[in-house]
Amino acid sequence: MAANLKSDIEAYVINKVKEKREALNLSQSELAAELNVSNGFIGQVESSKYPAKYNLNHLNKLAIIFKCSVKDFIPDTPLK
Repeated sequence: MAANLKSDIEAYVINKVKEKREALNLSQSELAAELNVSNGFIGQVESSKYPAKYNLNHLNKLAIIFKCSVKDFIPDTPLK
């Protein structure tokens, strides 16, 4: 079994994006198209089996797609 490939903060951000994606009933493929990334990228980001994750540019574009603030993906207090 491989070690966790994502840190706690990365997992938090990914879960927030996934919550917003699911709330809008967007598939991974639909979000990938909106974000202009490959079809499998969102699946890899949301899977613990891959090291893929969102970068700041992705988060900025996601905030535009979801009509929210970039801060909505970040915890209010640091994770320990």
